[in-house]
Amino acid sequence: MRDPYDVLGVARSAGADDIKKAFRRLAKKHHPDQNQDDPRAKEAFAEVNSAYEILGDAAKKAQFDRGEIDAEGKPKFTGFGGGHGFDFRPGGGPFGGGAGGGRGGAEFDDFLTDILGQAFGGGARGGFRGGRPGGGASGGATGPGAGARTRTRGEDVEVTAHVSLEEVVRGDKVRVELPTGRTLEVALPEGVSDRQQIRLKGQGQPGGGGAGDAIVTVAFLRHPLFHVDGHDLEGDVPVTLEDAMLGGRIRVETLEGPVELTLPAGTTGTKALRLKGKGLPTKLGGRGNLYVKPRVVLPEGGDAELEAFLRARKKR
Repeated sequence: MRDPYDVLGVARSAGADDIKKAFRRLAKKHHPDQNQDDPRAKEAFAEVNSAYEILGDAAKKAQFDRGEIDAEGKPKFTGFGGGHGFDFRPGGGPFGGGAGGGRGGAEFDDFLTDILGQAFGGGARGGFRGGRPGGGASGGATGPGAGARTRTRGEDVEVTAHVSLEEVVRGDKVRVELPTGRTLEVALPEGVSDRQQIRLKGQGQPGGGGAGDAIVTVAFLRHPLFHVDGHDLEGDVPVTLEDAMLGGRIRVETLEGPVELTLPAGTTGTKALRLKGKGLPTKLGGRGNLYVKPRVVLPEGGDAELEAFLRARKKR
């Protein structure tokens, strides 16, 4: 991923408000629902979200600025003092390799086998697979057939599927590209939650004992207007001073389009208004709620008549 500062187009000295404004502007610009004819919009939207995941969090921003995490929020490995920088994550390490299920990959397995085989006086490449160093499937037998290996199941693979809140509400299928090279259309479970994992049987790496599974983590993309709280949504709505004092009909955005809401007179903005059933789907088939707080805004450029009235009132 690119440098998050470059993605959001802000300077490294930018404050929290400037970073948030940049995110909202770019999120609205690249939102997939606003760019249905552009197949790259969702990718750009996900990149903006990922950048804000770093810069919108004060702790993560400080870690990134100090070089402790990378642009994806992952800790940077600095080595063992000698600068070797070995990486023992699945698929990583000084010996390369594919997904290793936390064991360092096939090459790392063979590397250990060679070293241990020599240490125990054997040249066999059975390693510990048979139960003893240098042993085959029979646990160290040296007779005919000792080279046979147990048929093992393929490794599981993991992938993250970034989804918008609109996709969650519609129950869309999401396209997922697996490390195996396959592309699948995955149906979102009803009432899916952020960071929920979906296991796809037999979609992982192939193996002699059958293919492993694919584990898909569903990650909600940040929305420019709403914050997720379980299955509820929270946001705010701008209202004029007149509507706040006198009440009236106001326009409120939801994930399914704008609706009209009656604003009671004397609104102060301290209490949120509830739009029932306008949140995210639940596992029981219903919907959460949308809570919006009125945010009083003054007219751009000022209002001479209103200002004169308030000055006269202030002199009383």
